[in-house]
Amino acid sequence: MANLSGNAAYYVAAILIGAAVGLVGSAFHLGVDALAHGWPSFLDHTLGLDGVALYAAAAVVAAVMALVALWLVRRFAPEAAGSGVPEIEGAMEGLREVHWRRVLPVKFFGGLLALSSGMVLGREGPTIHIGASIAKGVSDLMGWTARDMRGLLAAGGAAGLAAAFNAPLAAVLFVIEETRRQFPYSARTYIAVVLSSIASAIATESITGNVPFMLLVVPDVPMGMYPLFVLLGVILGAVGVGFNRTLVWSLDTVRRIGLRWSFYIFPAVVGLVVGVLVFALPEATKGGEILAVELAKEGRPLGILALIVLLRFTMTMASYSTGVTGGIFAPILALATTIGLCYGTAIDTVMPLPEHGLQALAIAAMGGLFSATIGAPMVGVVLVMELTGSYGILVPVLLTTIFANMVAQWLGGRPIYEILLDRTLALEAQASETPPAAPAPSPAAAQPQEAR
Repeated sequence: MANLSGNAAYYVAAILIGAAVGLVGSAFHLGVDALAHGWPSFLDHTLGLDGVALYAAAAVVAAVMALVALWLVRRFAPEAAGSGVPEIEGAMEGLREVHWRRVLPVKFFGGLLALSSGMVLGREGPTIHIGASIAKGVSDLMGWTARDMRGLLAAGGAAGLAAAFNAPLAAVLFVIEETRRQFPYSARTYIAVVLSSIASAIATESITGNVPFMLLVVPDVPMGMYPLFVLLGVILGAVGVGFNRTLVWSLDTVRRIGLRWSFYIFPAVVGLVVGVLVFALPEATKGGEILAVELAKEGRPLGILALIVLLRFTMTMASYSTGVTGGIFAPILALATTIGLCYGTAIDTVMPLPEHGLQALAIAAMGGLFSATIGAPMVGVVLVMELTGSYGILVPVLLTTIFANMVAQWLGGRPIYEILLDRTLALEAQASETPPAAPAPSPAAAQPQEAR
């Protein structure tokens, strides 16, 4: 009876965590949308700026937002930098600590500024970290064991992903597949993850509605197209490995710049560039969920699509390397969509594709690049299905996703969050071996500045 009572309390806590994360995540989502549209509209329509004056003002505003976002992270919660997913995985493994009191406000307000500035970052990283932080606060309040606490961290993180994309099933699979090394699997913890994801989805749907966030319904495609999806997966497997290696190289390069001069130089430059691009070339800014759907429906020329791929790849690397809070799920999905459209458009010039074939390749590419970078193929498949509603092309998406994963592994690729966690731990060990030249910093400043 005591065990039954304990399970009931645990499940109620998971439900309450999920509902809270859904509400906070939806507030974060709506806040980012409002601010991201609000400040450009104020400069353009309210102030009536145009030409050089408009670009200059936008550059200054975006740079200030980026710098304030970075200052919040570096001053109060350095572990809130980046997506936060490696931090949660590290905490579930007992290697990191979730300082929820400082992470919650920094992740929310820092993420609000960073994403609204126009940088190519996703909202799912902040909401996952926010969800796990809420779960940690509840666990501390209840005084649960380390195992139960880690189970709730997973539940809170899953709720955060469900809130970001209204994708509860993908959120549950994310815990099972992505955190398979760290998740303390038992009936109690597994049920808690499911309940928390459901509660988050219900809370999110009550605010934002029950429409897929990237609605792009495509009916089934002819089986004769299946080899094209396999080849697309092979290409994306190589792209994913290159994406991960370039991201780590970018982080290391920007860190060297920061150590030599200032950690605020590069983010200021990125902010200035992003501010101009918000008006000059908006396709190269923001997370890209809406852009991906628009591109799939518009049918732009191959040259323009290739330019967008190059710009978004570059801006994703630059934005994430600044050290502000923000995720990479959404940028990966938008980049993948554009690569899929490039691939399909190139094929269509020599061999006409069937109706909806181009859109089907774009959707399948999302799962393929996600699998090659994140290393979670089934999460990629289900996430794409829930995001787009295109359940009719499940088999083609599976083909692209699994072949991308196979090629990435064959090329020696590793999941990006695993790489980032190892990097954070290595930097922390390196910092502990170097005797400080100045008085001991505050507890927040003592955390490694590149915890991503």
